[in-house]
Amino acid sequence: MVARLWNAYKETYSGLPRSAWLLALAQFVNASGTMVVFFLTLYLTTKLNFGLERAGAAMSVYGLGMLAGTLVGGALSDRLGAHRVQRYSLVASGLSLATLRLLSSYAWILAVTLLWGFCAAALYPANASALAALCTEALRPKGFVLLRLANNLGATIGPVAGGILARHDYRYLFWVDAATCLLAALAFLVFFREGAPRPQTPAAEGGRAAWWRDGPLLAVLLSGLGMALVFAQLFSTWGPYLKESNGLDEPSIGLLLAVNTLLIVLFQMPLIHAVQRLSGTAVSAAGAVLIALGFGLLDLGHGWVYLACTVVVWTVGEMLTFPTLSAMVSLRASGSTQGKYQGLYSLAFSLGIVAGPVAGARLGEAAGWGALWTATGALGLAVAALLSALALRWDGRR
Repeated sequence: MVARLWNAYKETYSGLPRSAWLLALAQFVNASGTMVVFFLTLYLTTKLNFGLERAGAAMSVYGLGMLAGTLVGGALSDRLGAHRVQRYSLVASGLSLATLRLLSSYAWILAVTLLWGFCAAALYPANASALAALCTEALRPKGFVLLRLANNLGATIGPVAGGILARHDYRYLFWVDAATCLLAALAFLVFFREGAPRPQTPAAEGGRAAWWRDGPLLAVLLSGLGMALVFAQLFSTWGPYLKESNGLDEPSIGLLLAVNTLLIVLFQMPLIHAVQRLSGTAVSAAGAVLIALGFGLLDLGHGWVYLACTVVVWTVGEMLTFPTLSAMVSLRASGSTQGKYQGLYSLAFSLGIVAGPVAGARLGEAAGWGALWTATGALGLAVAALLSALALRWDGRR
């Protein structure tokens, strides 16, 4: 029985090319040091004594940098090659993080955070474009899941280690995060010396309208924006809420994040494998409902166990929604526009990162935490409704 279960589990990972695994390995190295973004709000409020609104504004500035970075990164991926853009992005991100730790002036922190957001975001469309080039259309959902697994496996280490490091000295977070960016850049240099081939998607090359007239694509982009507004709270108001309303310290918050990443590492690929024959729009809509419930019910209970249960709910939703949306975007693009389309999707997500922290902080301070999480849940349900409506026109598959 155990052997059959293990063989079935391994089968869900079968078929992916070696180069996709190497791409995921480089991403794992980078993600294993990702910790500053989770604790920057706490760092600014508790160590530099900036108010919550100013800290939220700093995260929004990070999102502004992401807006430009996603567009530039996507366009450069089509021109220079996705692997080269990833190397440049990681080196620049590492240097930005090392610089950020040395600053105490709010204006300079905003400037460097803007640059950091730009450099970090350029990685995402390049990464997605490289994956689309390395995998066939049939394997792309698995490929995008593999990248998310690599990111989340690394992120299982990052937040927990970040919480422990933050207890001793916040500056360690910046040094470790910067070092792993540079190590990942070195991994890309070793594994991928030449540019990634362009994906061949002849059915999309001449059969799709321009992106601004492609209704299903616009619906997917709008869904990504809505989900980003929800998930922006995870990087901004979620941590202060847990600290203020539940009395959790940084290591306890890091452990909650580890619940999320560990579930993704263990169950993401089998879950996507199980639903791969279903409509992509239906799968992503179901995921959006779970995300809405996970965040919307946050203020109805207290204690680490209850909070961990909410994390489980929105994590299952995250596993269903995000890789499916990424794969849907790749299927709307032609072989020569993968970078551009992935850049548009990253741009939509970045818009949510820009607006989410400030909107969440202001709503939380003006109306209370309960109002914030109720509004977040309602937004998730609105995204689910949009994806359900899209299902009437397109099932999210080729």
